[in-house]
Amino acid sequence: MTDPLDQRPFWGATPLFVLMAVAVAVVLTVWALLGGAGQQKPQPVVLGSPITLADQYGRRGGGDAMAGKFLLVTFGYTFCPDVCPTILRDMSAAVDLLGDEGEKVVPVFITIDPERDTQERMKGYAAHFHPRLLAFTGAPEEIAATAGDFRIYYARSQVETGMDDYLMDHTALVFLMAPDGSYIANFFYGTTPENMMMVMEQHL
Repeated sequence: MTDPLDQRPFWGATPLFVLMAVAVAVVLTVWALLGGAGQQKPQPVVLGSPITLADQYGRRGGGDAMAGKFLLVTFGYTFCPDVCPTILRDMSAAVDLLGDEGEKVVPVFITIDPERDTQERMKGYAAHFHPRLLAFTGAPEEIAATAGDFRIYYARSQVETGMDDYLMDHTALVFLMAPDGSYIANFFYGTTPENMMMVMEQHL
């Protein structure tokens, strides 16, 4: 399995920061190809945690909707102009491509902008995508803890046009999580719904 920390895109980050991230990714990739630390067996990636935030219906942890399900998890915000809606559209399409098997998968969207993404706003936003999409928000410290468990970077962008009109820089990844909460795989921004579907098929 690929550790999502090896390559994680930072949307809105400075060019220098992006170059540094790419350089680190190249070094880690070469290290892995050369065998890393001897002949040790690769260790499973420990990533994620039980989601205890409130969904768009006010249910902590999504109630029973996620019990025994695979999760397709991404982080973003409703004011995101392009990346987030594209990811959610592709996630939704991938689940639908699974047909009846898609019932085993719950798409999950977690905000990184809790100041603006209220429960009501998340409810209206989620309605534009998959009917089973769960959209979670919470207190800033709760969001920070959950994002940290998934190793998600996010920060308010320096580009602002007003008090409530700003962008957020954040990692643009989709995580496939098993029913027991363990990490299975991740998808980078731009992964097609067909490719997501093929990976999910191998684990359902």
